[in-house]
Amino acid sequence: MSIDDKELEDFMPAVELNWTDEAVERMKNVPFFVRKSVVRGIENYAKDKGLTEVDDEVVSRARQEREGAAIAASRAEKAQQQAETTANKEVKRQYVNFSFYKLDPSFRRLPTEEKEAAKREFIDFLEEYDTQSKMILLSYSMVGIRSDCDIMLWRISYELEEFQKMTTQLLKTRLGAYLNTTISYLSMTKRSMYQDMFNPEHEEDRTHIIPGKAKYLFIYPFVKSREWYLLTQFTRQGIMDEHIYVGNKFPSVKLNTTYSFGIDDQEFVVAFETDYPADFVDLVMELRETEGSRYVVEDTPIFTCIAMSLEDTINSLG
Repeated sequence: MSIDDKELEDFMPAVELNWTDEAVERMKNVPFFVRKSVVRGIENYAKDKGLTEVDDEVVSRARQEREGAAIAASRAEKAQQQAETTANKEVKRQYVNFSFYKLDPSFRRLPTEEKEAAKREFIDFLEEYDTQSKMILLSYSMVGIRSDCDIMLWRISYELEEFQKMTTQLLKTRLGAYLNTTISYLSMTKRSMYQDMFNPEHEEDRTHIIPGKAKYLFIYPFVKSREWYLLTQFTRQGIMDEHIYVGNKFPSVKLNTTYSFGIDDQEFVVAFETDYPADFVDLVMELRETEGSRYVVEDTPIFTCIAMSLEDTINSLG
């Protein structure tokens, strides 16, 4: 005996619970060849909830839970695939250090020949380290700009111990004996957790810093409030969209954001490179007016640094 389309449409498998007419009617929208498994799934859902009757609402809730589980499973699978992809092309993160030094004024009162010899020794040490080590080393002067520091060394390395090794040797030089480390910020590169819809490639920039392309560098530590981290990721992304939009209005200013969570007192260290200080002033003023600024706890001190060669940086000490 053949089965016509009407019989297939009305087919309802055997059930263990009471079904309302509305619930049975909804099953007619389910293809007959999977209807049995769908009915079984709905009844299992109802039993898990301690229900004895399946009505229209139970069908809806069971479907939502099933779809939610499917979505969660799909997302988990994608996350696993992304993790495997990332593992296959792992990006090695960098350690970043900004060390600020203040010269003891007594050095300037030394005989000229002694001063010049000490500076020459120090310059040779830095240049040798710059050429022979795997560390990226850049030097900046703040002489005449700040009273609490004279020079700054921006160091980038894949090994944290390199900073310590270099500093130990630096302090053994004659000039090193007259240098006081007033501030030292330690951080690491890391992918941003916020998407930059205006410049998607910027996310890749966060994992690998290539600095030193501009004359001026502006550095400061950055800390956000606990309230910021209690906001949902969706809300924070929306706030950051405005922040990122403002930043992209100033293409002459390059931002290097590094992360200090757990390895130093601040949460971030931000370093802005530009050839136009006025653009940086305007950028900071606009950022003050964004929603995100209300969650800033600390963004000082701010250091204005002028890029120089290693030799010119040391000679700027006088």
